[in-house]
Amino acid sequence: MSPDEYCQQKAAASGSSFYYSFLFLPQERRRAIMALYAFCREVDDTVDECTDESVARVKLAWWRKEISGMYEGKQAHPVTQALQPHLATYNLKQEHLQAIIDGMEMDLNQTRYLDYVGMSKYCWHVASVVGILSASIFGMSNPQTLQFAEKLGHAFQLTNIIRDVGEDARKGRIYLPVNELQQFNVTAADLLNARHSENFENLMKFQIARAQKAYDEAFALLPKEDRRAQRPGLMMAAIYRTLLTEIENDGYHVLTQRISLTPLRKLWLAWKTYIRG
Repeated sequence: MSPDEYCQQKAAASGSSFYYSFLFLPQERRRAIMALYAFCREVDDTVDECTDESVARVKLAWWRKEISGMYEGKQAHPVTQALQPHLATYNLKQEHLQAIIDGMEMDLNQTRYLDYVGMSKYCWHVASVVGILSASIFGMSNPQTLQFAEKLGHAFQLTNIIRDVGEDARKGRIYLPVNELQQFNVTAADLLNARHSENFENLMKFQIARAQKAYDEAFALLPKEDRRAQRPGLMMAAIYRTLLTEIENDGYHVLTQRISLTPLRKLWLAWKTYIRG
């Protein structure tokens, strides 16, 4: 299996909404984004699938050295072998890749966030930076597009947090800010024990409204001249915003189930966004 095939398999196996938007890219850009996405999956899995925290930290430290070595032309992992040829072409900065690892390490250092500012810092490391790197791969002519990508990545992570409230709680993690839980009279114990209530629904309505606002703010930042190149991001947004609508329609039952769209529906939403240009 070649490094590119490894990354393709890693991305496809995840079943992520992002994968469907990548399919519409030209071959070279598709290879680059698949490699970036595979890297994100590798470091994310290091934290999510490792039951021993000390082992997870050792693995993240290994990835830090691997990324550093990649910029010197010394890479050992299939993901870095696939990503290395694209670093200069798309101006992929090491500081951004290392920042993603910082975000994964945050999951080992804390399981609660006191306020939205703290949660936003986490979102920047695990999602906004990925948006910046992705926008560089998709192509752009206006630097303001990076602001669009940063805000869009933030909106994606807000959506992930909403969708995964129950799943994250079962892992002992609560990303929703503590002061907002207090504002809506929802306790950490309510989330950890999957207690659905009217208060929880009001909390979710608030979270979804903020995520939808983040999408609107991101779109307002996208320069017209780069809209066509950035269609993959717009495809992902179409899928993610539809997911938020599904969560609303389902009555916000995210504590006991993971609400998702079928692969066919994701592909259809991506295609509709693509042909709109």
